Amino acid sequence: MDKLIIEGGAPLKGTVEVSGSKNSLLPILAATLLTRDKCVIKNAPDLRDTVSMLRLLRYLGSNYEFKDHRIVIKPNGSSEIEAPYKLVSTMRASFCVLGPLLARYGRAKVSLPGGCIIGVRPVDLHLKGLAKLGAKITIREGYAHAETKHLKGGHIYLGGPFGSSVLATGNVMMAAALARGTTIIESAACEPEVVDLARFLIKMGARIKGEGSPCIEITGVKELHGAEYEVIPDRIEAATLVMAAAITRGEVMVRGARAEHMTAVLEKLKDVGVNLKISKEGILVKKTARKFKPFDIVTLPYPGFPTDAQAQFMTLMSITEGISVITEKIYPDRFMHVAELNRMGAQIKREGPYAVVHGIKQLSAAPVMASDLRASAGLVLAGLVARGKTEVHRIYHLDRGYERLDFKLQRLGARIERARE
Repeated sequence: MDKLIIEGGAPLKGTVEVSGSKNSLLPILAATLLTRDKCVIKNAPDLRDTVSMLRLLRYLGSNYEFKDHRIVIKPNGSSEIEAPYKLVSTMRASFCVLGPLLARYGRAKVSLPGGCIIGVRPVDLHLKGLAKLGAKITIREGYAHAETKHLKGGHIYLGGPFGSSVLATGNVMMAAALARGTTIIESAACEPEVVDLARFLIKMGARIKGEGSPCIEITGVKELHGAEYEVIPDRIEAATLVMAAAITRGEVMVRGARAEHMTAVLEKLKDVGVNLKISKEGILVKKTARKFKPFDIVTLPYPGFPTDAQAQFMTLMSITEGISVITEKIYPDRFMHVAELNRMGAQIKREGPYAVVHGIKQLSAAPVMASDLRASAGLVLAGLVARGKTEVHRIYHLDRGYERLDFKLQRLGARIERARE
């Protein structure tokens, strides 16, 4: 197991490239189960989660080659329809194979993904949507068993207690692509990653309209063919890199970042006092000597402020003098990083789905423990500005969703190194 050792105080300078989107790639890989043909996926990030999904697809009968951010994948003719707990439990996005397996083979047995540190994340919307398409679903011994003679289009409402679900929208959309008739998904997730999956399916021959809106229409086709597709840049990694430049008072070009996918984040940074320049090349964070202004954020489904950037913004709040407030409306329990930031001198008090942050001038280095993927990123940002050397432990969380983040930060001038525990 590795850890990161970070000596704070170095302003970041230079240019950094954004990797492909993890949250786009994983459902897109699941979608390759819908065809007998070869698919080529470009701009694939080299992550632990990517490897985990590819292992699952190999178990389900796909051969692949992954090299230089390019994945060539093709089913080998077998028809394995069970996704076992050992593989699904490592990553919640693995549950997205349920829809494609059901649509392709008429039956599937997929392990329920289990609990999650950031709070309860049920798969009931996935099951509800697939049942509306005509699947008979039962839960036995920790597995979702689904079967159907053939899927039929239907009118499906996918709203949940905390809004729409990206993975459920993707799972139902993939199944509907091979269903008979037309499917309407109401309260569909609008995230760019859902649009990316839809566009990949369209390249495979699917008939989809309305992607990126709360109402998606899918007209089923008899079969899908192979396709070549390039995954969009990762908007959360881009936001994290922009934040790293801003919080260290540096000047960095985040090349490849798509501002149109990051409106809520960028508008909030401008309100805080971060100097940004948007171009076709990416996002330039300019050096600023101004004090940051205290601010509030409320996490919401896209195009609202993303919950996946909440921990990083909490770190910025920690060194922004005044009182700032976070309201977490997506995962109300997603505050595991509060205790670790407080170990570094932050003054944060959690009250239910709210976190009240009393900003201080500077954080102090301390050994801290990463609890999840985005909390890891928030603690790395804290280490970049803290006085002294910070050790961030359990960074396998970080490696699930950030491709060589320590190396990218090193090239920008950060004093950061990876070491064995």
